[in-house]
Amino acid sequence: MAIYAIGDLHMPGHQEKPMNVFGAHWERHFDVIRENWLSVIKPEDTVLIPGDISWAMQMEDVRDDLNEIASLPGKKLILRGNHDYWWNSIGKVRAMLGENMHAIQNDAIEIDGVVYCGTRGWSIPFPGQPFSEQDEKIYQREILRLEMTLQAATKYHLPIVVMMHFPPLYRDILNTGFTEVLERYPVETVVYGHLHGQGIKIAFEGVRRGIMYHLVSCDALQFMPKYIEKTSFSTENN
Repeated sequence: MAIYAIGDLHMPGHQEKPMNVFGAHWERHFDVIRENWLSVIKPEDTVLIPGDISWAMQMEDVRDDLNEIASLPGKKLILRGNHDYWWNSIGKVRAMLGENMHAIQNDAIEIDGVVYCGTRGWSIPFPGQPFSEQDEKIYQREILRLEMTLQAATKYHLPIVVMMHFPPLYRDILNTGFTEVLERYPVETVVYGHLHGQGIKIAFEGVRRGIMYHLVSCDALQFMPKYIEKTSFSTENN
């Protein structure tokens, strides 16, 4: 019962959105993901997909993409990303999912002795860069939602894995409103996506104050689901 993660699948959702405009390595990228997925993931494994699942704009257009994911091995947990415009009310999203798929939205779920929770997150203020009043409003709202999901998770008294779409920190920005909340709870692992191309270089990965952080956007992983080592659940604070 292993844990894997891969985000930012950017499936078509009936949109004419060829991903190779972002580089030749994106050519038929989901075919590569599928092949890699089938090579490593077993039905008893858990796979975390932290957002940007599909380019679909409406719920009826995402059904084929969700069915494609559902057909792959493993128990899948999905989270909303900033490009998941199709994501409607959480009740409607969950009604579309098969038995081996679950949607996380500011709440928590236990699978095989591990608790998973999460929220989308938002952009982090960078020194010297503009941060609008609207950005600040969403940022503060997502901090509160992170607190909400962690409060739900702690009731299980089990190891906690947090899913976020946006990075909760960066290589050169280690202290944020998100990390402040994460560090108040017994979080052991955080997986996040959103970063692509040159953005991958500014990601933080590794242990920070007892929490293991993983960047899992698919191109950062060369389209191979990342194994999330359970040994990280016992990592000591640094």
